[in-house]
Amino acid sequence: MSELVGLRCSDAVLTSGAHVKVSGKGRKQRCTPLTKQTVAVLREWVQERQGGPADPLFVSRRGGALSVDAVEWMIDHYATAAAQSCRSLCDKRVTPHVLRHTSAMLLREAGVDISTIALWLGHESITSTQIYLHADLALKERALARTAPIGTLPGRYRPPDALMVFLDGL
Repeated sequence: MSELVGLRCSDAVLTSGAHVKVSGKGRKQRCTPLTKQTVAVLREWVQERQGGPADPLFVSRRGGALSVDAVEWMIDHYATAAAQSCRSLCDKRVTPHVLRHTSAMLLREAGVDISTIALWLGHESITSTQIYLHADLALKERALARTAPIGTLPGRYRPPDALMVFLDGL
């Protein structure tokens, strides 16, 4: 989340090829593409804020740039509020890193190439991004489906009831 701290209005390009220029861990510079929905929201936000290019894109109550602590507080606050209607969040700790990991997993699930995800995350080496390949169960299942013996139907094995009765009796 340190990428949000110090982000200026001039760092957001909201025209063709919309992206935001961020400084990440180790002061690495990278451009992160923006979705059409994000561009629409940011355009409204920039217009409402009427800030200059050097002004912070996301501001604190006092008008300064958001701090890392402020971002962490907001995530915690809204995760707690969301847990009221989504009980599965009650036992989970939502952090900026969890959101980053979730974004990467959603990109992987959508079929985005692992090297592209590595670039977006600012990983120096693709080996840092390999965790997303290992964690993607759907990807593993598709790979296993391709290795099915000839003449067998694809899909999961469903044991017969007699086998289940035997196993339950052990």
